[in-house]
Amino acid sequence: MSSEAAGMSSEAPGMGSEAAGMSSEAAGMGSEAPALGSAAAGMGSEMARLLEAVDFAARKHKDQRRKDPEGTPYINHPIGVARILAHEAGVTDIVVLQAALLHDTVEDTDTTFSEIEEHFGAEVRRVVEEVTDDKTLPKMERKRLQIEHAPVCSRRAKLVKLADKLHNLRDLNRCTPQGWSAERVQEYFRWAARVVSGLRGTSAALEGALQRLFEERGVAT
Repeated sequence: MSSEAAGMSSEAPGMGSEAAGMSSEAAGMGSEAPALGSAAAGMGSEMARLLEAVDFAARKHKDQRRKDPEGTPYINHPIGVARILAHEAGVTDIVVLQAALLHDTVEDTDTTFSEIEEHFGAEVRRVVEEVTDDKTLPKMERKRLQIEHAPVCSRRAKLVKLADKLHNLRDLNRCTPQGWSAERVQEYFRWAARVVSGLRGTSAALEGALQRLFEERGVAT
């Protein structure tokens, strides 16, 4: 090793000029560093905003369960909706992802729209408002209004609605909720198909996945 060490030391003088060149390159890279730093900061900021929405939704839904036989925690649903948007539809819009996580908080908990705006801003509030049913109305009227309003929703709201329907229908395909008959499940599929028809032209990936479910169930679209 000593002879190799000697050989390496003889190369060292030659490396001096290269080192100088590298130093000048490093100096040149210094001007790029702030840009990289700001990009990383932006990503960190968006991640923090997303985690705030997860935490908020988890606290609001903490005592709620899904209607599946396992009684899974309700928070699994909004997280599942956001995951579908990110992984299957390629959505990176932080407003859409936050709204997906929060989409049932006003409808199913004591959360207010003002509270959503205070914590997450006016854009997120608007999307959550668009996808929230008015629980003071009878159930059948709420279902009718979902069909009626679907075509005139914003694109952001349509994305959340598509992912919400996809997650619910996959759950129904997996297992029948407690107290539901097979006919009630099939009727939900038929109603969902009517809602989805008004959301078409928004996401080919989500619409394709929904179409496959409808075809499996023999539901006309």
